[in-house]
Amino acid sequence: MANKEQKRVLDPEQDSAALKALAHPLRIRLLGLLRQDGPATASELAVRTGESSASTSYHLRVLAKHAFVAEAEHRDGRERRWQAVHALTSWNSTAMSSSPGSRVVLSSLRKRQVEHLEASLIQHEADTADGLLDQEWGEPSGISDWMPRMTPESLAELWEVFEGKLEELTARDAGAPRAVQVVVFAAGLPLAPPAPGAAVPDSAVPAPTDAEATS
Repeated sequence: MANKEQKRVLDPEQDSAALKALAHPLRIRLLGLLRQDGPATASELAVRTGESSASTSYHLRVLAKHAFVAEAEHRDGRERRWQAVHALTSWNSTAMSSSPGSRVVLSSLRKRQVEHLEASLIQHEADTADGLLDQEWGEPSGISDWMPRMTPESLAELWEVFEGKLEELTARDAGAPRAVQVVVFAAGLPLAPPAPGAAVPDSAVPAPTDAEATS
């Protein structure tokens, strides 16, 4: 969990150019890989993304221009290595929703988060099938969804409690030899009531939770 020094908070007005630069799908992916796995060269990232090294090099320079990445210590003098400047990028969702341009950027970033969830799920299932994870991870692992009725104040409080607890547990396990990287996703997305007589969209029907799916 990132502390204040590791977090970059973007303002949709002052940082509009940075937000626009970050919205590119490959740039989001490159920044995510650097945050997840540490410093890498453009060539190394090209192999992992299936892109050309010329393409990854260009997009890394764009990220560097807007202070998302910076040059890291080089292993040798042949090719520069890049590292993420911050562990987390955040923004004010209300401010981001105030203009069409910012909403487009926010939508792109959220779609990339969903793609990350799907990729993480595929990797988790493959790692489990290949016996790469200890059995003790089986019980606490999984995905759940709920559809509670909440006020804006309660949803804001939930985020505060969740982020605080995540930071506390991450700090506690920082030096634990049994700790591994865990991908944690959370979403709080209010939905407007459907119009009378309107069909209920699939997104409003909760999928089975882990307990329901295995009972």
